[in-house]
Amino acid sequence: MRSALIVYGGWAGHEPDECAAIYRRWLHEDGFSVRMATETSAFADPSIHDLSLIIPIFSMGTIAQDEVDNLTRAVQNGVGLAGHHGGMTGTFRDAVDYHFMVGGQWVQHPGNIIDYTVEVSKPDDPIMAGIKSFPYRSEQYYMHVDPSNEVLATTTFSGAHASWIEGVVMPVVWKRRHGQGRVFHSTLGHQAREFEVPEMATIIRRGLNWAARGE
Repeated sequence: MRSALIVYGGWAGHEPDECAAIYRRWLHEDGFSVRMATETSAFADPSIHDLSLIIPIFSMGTIAQDEVDNLTRAVQNGVGLAGHHGGMTGTFRDAVDYHFMVGGQWVQHPGNIIDYTVEVSKPDDPIMAGIKSFPYRSEQYYMHVDPSNEVLATTTFSGAHASWIEGVVMPVVWKRRHGQGRVFHSTLGHQAREFEVPEMATIIRRGLNWAARGE
C-alpha cells in the first residue's frame, strides 16, 4: 500500500485543517495509508524516507535546517512531494534548499481575489487530460519559478492591478523531478471551497497520484 504524510498548519487564512481533510479523504479513496502531523518536526523523522508521498500545507511557516535537510534528502531518494498554493510555495521563505526542490516561490498576488483564466498548456499530459482552459476566481499568484519546471497550465496577467506586468504568462501548474523524486505543484486553492471547482480538484488529485512513489 502506498503511504502519505500530510503536514499542515501555519497561517489559518489558507484553511490548512480543511484542506488537509480533503487531501486525506482523496488519498484514502485512492488506496493510501495516511499520517497527519501539525508540526514541521515531522519532516525530520527518518521514517519519511519510506513514504510514497509528502504533502506540505504550511503557509508562512518556518522550518529548521535539520527538517529541510531530511525532507529534501527523502525526495531526492524517491519520495514524492505535492501540494498547492501558499501551503507549499508561500512558506519557509529562508529555506533555499526547499524552494530549489519545489521549483518556485510566491512573491505577490496583484488585486488579491480576482477573476482570471487558467490556460492549459499541455493538454496531452495525463494530469491535464480532458481539461480545457477554464475561468477561475482566486488570488492570481505571481511566482518566481525554476525554468526547468514542466509547466502544465499558465495564467496571463492583464496589468489591471500592476501595469508593468501586463501580458506576463505565469505558470499555474507544474511538475518536475528532484533527484529521484517527483514534485507536483498548483498555485490554485487560496481557500478550501476552491476544491469544489471540478477542474482544479481533478488536476490536484491527479498530481498527487503522479508524484507518489509506487508501492
